[in-house]
Amino acid sequence: MAEPLIDEERDATGERAAAREGAADGDPAEACGATPGCGEYDSDLNCLMANATRGHRVLLASLLGEIDLYPGQERVMGALWDNGPQSQNSLARIVGVDVSTMTKTLQRLERSGFVSRRPHPANRRISIVDVTPRGHALRPEVDRVLAEMHRRMTRGLTAEQTDELLVLLSVVRNNLCPEVRAVKSLEGHPADVARAG
Repeated sequence: MAEPLIDEERDATGERAAAREGAADGDPAEACGATPGCGEYDSDLNCLMANATRGHRVLLASLLGEIDLYPGQERVMGALWDNGPQSQNSLARIVGVDVSTMTKTLQRLERSGFVSRRPHPANRRISIVDVTPRGHALRPEVDRVLAEMHRRMTRGLTAEQTDELLVLLSVVRNNLCPEVRAVKSLEGHPADVARAG
């Protein structure tokens, strides 16, 4: 089964500690948890993407931790801020995660006082999720964290290089996401997954 894409509390705590330790190091590869395992492939696209992705997650976990969020929760809050109250299923579709992952994420956000859930007036089996006043007050902090992430990720890049990076990453995302969806649709059918690869 695929790993959840958001709100992995078990990883975030370790990543926050790694971010604090890595910040003191001069070697970006070490700060990202790069291992000699890449060896001659250190400059290979797969290795660079894996290390950049891990570095992003570690730093994001650290910065979000300062405002009592875990990675992925900022995306859920953003979806609610942008779209208004939503059912859990609709919110899972917007964010792009499965419903069980969304349920766990919302339980944590609810415990933190950032969201509330209430039964749908026409169908009490459906929960409607809304942002609380405390959740609305969090928005400027999330914006600050995301702006700081952007600043750190693009340090040393010109505006033109940053624009080109956005274009290139969009192409990579558009190449990979349909493949991820295809594999996820075949989960539970290992022979089909092997044939799809």
